[in-house]
Amino acid sequence: MKQDQPRPTPRAGIMDIEAYVPGKSTAPAGVTKVYKLSSNENPLGPSPKAIEAAREVAAKLDVYPDGSARRLREAIAEVHGLNPANIICSNGSDEILGLLAQTYLAPGDEAVFTEHAFMVYKIYIQAAGAKPVAVKETDERADIDAILAAVTPATRIVFLANPNNPTGTYVPFQEVRRLHAALPKNVLLVLDAAYAEYVRRNDYEAGIELAGSSENVVMTRTFSKLGLGGARVGWMYGPAHIVDAINRVRGPFNVNATAIEAGIAAIRDRAHIERSVAHNERWLAWLSTELTGLGLRVTPSVGNFVLIHFPDAKKHSAAAAEDYLSQRGYILRRVAGYGFPNALRMSIGTEEANRGVIDALTSFLKS
Repeated sequence: MKQDQPRPTPRAGIMDIEAYVPGKSTAPAGVTKVYKLSSNENPLGPSPKAIEAAREVAAKLDVYPDGSARRLREAIAEVHGLNPANIICSNGSDEILGLLAQTYLAPGDEAVFTEHAFMVYKIYIQAAGAKPVAVKETDERADIDAILAAVTPATRIVFLANPNNPTGTYVPFQEVRRLHAALPKNVLLVLDAAYAEYVRRNDYEAGIELAGSSENVVMTRTFSKLGLGGARVGWMYGPAHIVDAINRVRGPFNVNATAIEAGIAAIRDRAHIERSVAHNERWLAWLSTELTGLGLRVTPSVGNFVLIHFPDAKKHSAAAAEDYLSQRGYILRRVAGYGFPNALRMSIGTEEANRGVIDALTSFLKS
């Protein structure tokens, strides 16, 4: 077909969107063992109970899942002490973020996020035809005053990743409450708490109480970081009027049967979650100390990953480090698209993977 003939064209602005590029998962040819440390997955894997629950679904794949994911919502509510009617489950928390943008943004509207925040915010804002407004951070941390200064009469949503990916930094909840108190009541505050389970700070809250007591706050969460990344299970907690609006636009069977049953088992397996968090707490501290000892700057993280900054010299740059590590089977995440052209993000891995990366980087920096 000739290119000059009429054909369907995307809505204005769609082709201006930079597509999301996930972390690599493969090593160069010839590498026999691969340690994937690019996607913040759980190095302990899924809960054994979740695996068993998923297996039991296999014989019933001809049956549609419960469109409301009622039992999964009830399991989440049971664990967190919530009303299941105020919960929506989703195909990963990414879907909920997209549905919120689709529902509450229109052409001419604006949505605010911080400069190093999760890239899908900008994608979903643009897909809704609205204007993305990126706000400068301070020391790689969300700046509440800068966010408030960016709010205009056209602002409809503020996205706040807390903790943030890829920096791993967080905002104390007193500051989150200050942000909320200063926002106009018609602005939706989205608290993206994808890494909440890993945070061990007395001044941190995921946002459950604020979402439960406000008309313009929702909290989003995911099962991915605790072992169900492949199942794609996320959820949102918020006021009834927002839940009602999102339920009108989400897909009727947006959470599949396997994900529902695996999610129910996973969130109730508190022992597996505790083991995952303990492993992360140990190796996050160890890696941060070892990397700093090599002369590399590490952004202080409360998540299940670290952001590693490399020297500007080409010989020991992030690009050179990525190539050196991948040749040895260690796959880390380039984060140039997040505004860090000379840094790599490393997921906390198994003991073998963590020690291996440090040994490899020690050799790399001496080369």
